[in-house]
Amino acid sequence: MKNTVATFAEMKRSGQKISMLTCYDYSTARLIDEAGVNAILVGDSLGNVVLGYPDTLAVTVDDMIHHGAAVVRGTKNALVVIDMPFMSYQINAEEALRNAGRIIQTTHANAVKLEGGLAVAEAIRKIVSAGIPVMGHVGMTPQSVMQYGGFKVQGKTAEAAQKIIEDALAVEAAGAFAVVLECVPADLAREITARLTIPTIGIGAGVSCDGQVLVYQDMVGLYGDYAPKFVRRFADAGSVMRQAFAEYDAAVKAGTFPNDAESFGVANTKQNSELKRLY
Repeated sequence: MKNTVATFAEMKRSGQKISMLTCYDYSTARLIDEAGVNAILVGDSLGNVVLGYPDTLAVTVDDMIHHGAAVVRGTKNALVVIDMPFMSYQINAEEALRNAGRIIQTTHANAVKLEGGLAVAEAIRKIVSAGIPVMGHVGMTPQSVMQYGGFKVQGKTAEAAQKIIEDALAVEAAGAFAVVLECVPADLAREITARLTIPTIGIGAGVSCDGQVLVYQDMVGLYGDYAPKFVRRFADAGSVMRQAFAEYDAAVKAGTFPNDAESFGVANTKQNSELKRLY
């Protein structure tokens, strides 16, 4: 059954946890979808994990459309949310709507996601008024990494915690159907989750959120040298892939791949002659 914005609302009401993973390509989207994960986020984290940038700031709307459309093509049941990248919604609400509309119209995704609270409430309201579902994102917002001086937990003081609560409430009031809480103390996430009527999706925000999201490359161990505290590794796919690549390399160089069973033979002399004539 297709997951929708209404599915998220019902899961919040009934106390069911929502699962969400990032994804950036068709083949991985198929696997995540077949596994029964409720939602896929085509995150601007593709800048880090796919395109090799040091942060998300260089990602463009065209990048998000290219990868988002591939994910949609590989998805049947998961709700697909696409990040709006840096400077695609901050200029003004009209520009935000224009870019959101282009993303949805071109990719056929189900929703967009914006980072920020009070500062982007007008943009959220404008996009939602056009019939486009919006997911919010408060706490540690990666597009503001230069302001934070790095990727750091937010909301550790009473004043900072109150600001995040106000941002989450503003996102809800503007019409967002859900909000990501990133890298905030678990007790703060619990308080926000209790106060909101829309689902909270946590990443580094404790177990009390209505759902969880992780970067899929992190949770399957594709990056052995990157292990944030909030990531649990559910597999060591990086080691498996590295070993397979090494074995392939060795087999090619040893001349043992391909073998006869992996090669096409010629049935008779007549076909042999024809092939020689052609090539």
